[in-house]
Amino acid sequence: MPASGPIAYLTRTVQFSAAHRYFRPEWSAEKNTEVFGRCASPNGHGHTYQCVVRVRGAVDPVTGMAADLGTLDRILAEEVVGRLDHRHLNLDLPEYAYGRTVPTGEALCLDIWRRVSARLPEGCALDLVRVQEEPALYTEYRGEA
Repeated sequence: MPASGPIAYLTRTVQFSAAHRYFRPEWSAEKNTEVFGRCASPNGHGHTYQCVVRVRGAVDPVTGMAADLGTLDRILAEEVVGRLDHRHLNLDLPEYAYGRTVPTGEALCLDIWRRVSARLPEGCALDLVRVQEEPALYTEYRGEA
């Protein structure tokens, strides 16, 4: 991203509520419980997630903005809230169906990163995605391989 001015970071937090279950169908109930603990409960469990997205860009000398907040808000409304809110991730999203990706905070961070970064306008880059499941538990991804 070519910089034409000072770089600034813009952070937006959105919230969604979702349920999930950590479970591998090819494993026994005992192994699922051993690896995933209470998160392997057959009925799953839910969270009110906080999703923090930080973008970076050169501050435009005319608008004074590093990123268009309205555009970022639309992307987050569609790719995060609209897609994940009030869903059972394993049952409602094919990528998290049993036997596919376990819907951990890490998996959600990577998924949100891919979806949001693909839609950002030129001159704006994703810097951080944080998915917080509860006050003392969150995952961050910064684009490193």
